[in-house]
Amino acid sequence: MTTMTGIHPVVPALPGRPRRLHRPLMIVTIALTVLALVGIAGALIDDRQLLGHPIWMKPLKFTISFAAYCATLAWLLSLQTKARRLGWWMGTVVAAGIAAEMVLIVGQVVVRGRQLHFNQSTPADEMIHNIMALTIYIVWTAVLVIAIQLLFDKPGDKALRWSIRLALGTTLGGMLLGNLMFRPSPAQEQAIEATGRQDFLGGHSVGVEDGGAGMPITGWSTEGGDLRIGHFLGIHALQLIPLVALGLLLLARRFPVLRPEGPRTALVGITAAAYGGLIWLVTWQADRGESLVHPGRTTLFAAGLLLTATIVALLAVLGRARRTTLASAGISSRS
Repeated sequence: MTTMTGIHPVVPALPGRPRRLHRPLMIVTIALTVLALVGIAGALIDDRQLLGHPIWMKPLKFTISFAAYCATLAWLLSLQTKARRLGWWMGTVVAAGIAAEMVLIVGQVVVRGRQLHFNQSTPADEMIHNIMALTIYIVWTAVLVIAIQLLFDKPGDKALRWSIRLALGTTLGGMLLGNLMFRPSPAQEQAIEATGRQDFLGGHSVGVEDGGAGMPITGWSTEGGDLRIGHFLGIHALQLIPLVALGLLLLARRFPVLRPEGPRTALVGITAAAYGGLIWLVTWQADRGESLVHPGRTTLFAAGLLLTATIVALLAVLGRARRTTLASAGISSRS
């Protein structure tokens, strides 16, 4: 909480030293970090490809993403002050689920050399597909329980608390966006009607087939829409939004206008709203079969509205906070 000395807010302190980080999540984070190094070496040595991309690229991307997710969740759980036992168990479920996901990913893609997602070509492929889907829903449910816990907990100051709540809410929504990829394409629907079976059901590309030209590293389609973009951004709200809150705490040590909780909390809320708007925008763009790197006029107009609204809201909050700070300083100088 912000305290006052005379009329001036005291420089807010950074969050105190957290309790011990969640051990299972940190073990998985370390294991994933080691696996990422193996993946980098594999990408350099192994020249096999799958769907036109290096075979190690998908496991490597998942490894880095999961490592960041586990480390952040371990930190968030260390801030809990209530129902810590339940939080520990939910974190352990997440750790076990992500570990299982990575075993399946490496096993299916690197060891078997088979397409991972949407693949129902053989009983083994279908079984791996179904186990992965079940596992991720279990992980989602555990994160939901943690989000509900932290909704009623009070770690850190108001801005940090709201950053955690908004980050968890956004990441839960981002995880659910993955369901959009499991809709059958028109071609797949026709195949099902004709044969009663389809070896691949769903896809991340819209308007083009999976495996076409893509952006470096991410592989996001440069020819059509790609539903992975909004899914990715939503998941990693877990890191971005709390980082904004921590960044504002650091800036408050230099800029008095950011020392009260109110302006920092409002800025966190605006950031979360703008980020949610961005997730919606890129998902809407992808669902219309439009590539991220080739936006149409409608997309650019919507992006301009989002950017303008965000800037106006930020300036309004900062302007009001500055006027309040100057008024306080004037009162202090006269007293």
